[in-house]
Amino acid sequence: MRKAVLAVLAGMAVMLTVAELEAGSLAGVTMPDTQQVAGKTLALNGLGLRTKYMVKVYVAGLYLEQKSSDADAIIKADAPRRIVLQFVHGASKGQMTDAFNESFNDNTPDAVKTMKPDIDTLFGAIDAVKVGDQMIFTYVPGTGTTYAMNGQDKVTIPGAGFGQVMFSVWLGPKPPTADCKKGLLGQ
Repeated sequence: MRKAVLAVLAGMAVMLTVAELEAGSLAGVTMPDTQQVAGKTLALNGLGLRTKYMVKVYVAGLYLEQKSSDADAIIKADAPRRIVLQFVHGASKGQMTDAFNESFNDNTPDAVKTMKPDIDTLFGAIDAVKVGDQMIFTYVPGTGTTYAMNGQDKVTIPGAGFGQVMFSVWLGPKPPTADCKKGLLGQ
């Protein structure tokens, strides 16, 4: 019996080690290699590090049904996708909304005007973040884009258009940093 228990424990240790090898890791943050979204398995496409004035702010992980390095195709696809932001530095609500507002203006200036009510809804749901917090943005066709904080859904904004605007923050022509975008695209 004792040998059987030891064999099972040894097998579990090997499985955990293999699972850790499959997960992505960057700047001390590890993200799983897959996530379940709307009954589909999304694969970790890549990890990117957001820095501001040389300060590490968050590690972002992009999850897609099919891995891709084509930013425009990812943004425009009417397919489930998720981006997870794991914070390694705190930020106030004002800092967060200012950063998103700047990204919206840089990447989708027309949407800032046409989607102002949706953007305001998102900004109303965003709170300050501290080290270890996770912001998650998930687009599901037919449902829209859900913003969750630490596993708690905060708001869902319907429509494919807002999903495109949201994912343009990291994958558009002016991402927070070029290295962050490259990492998310697996480059």
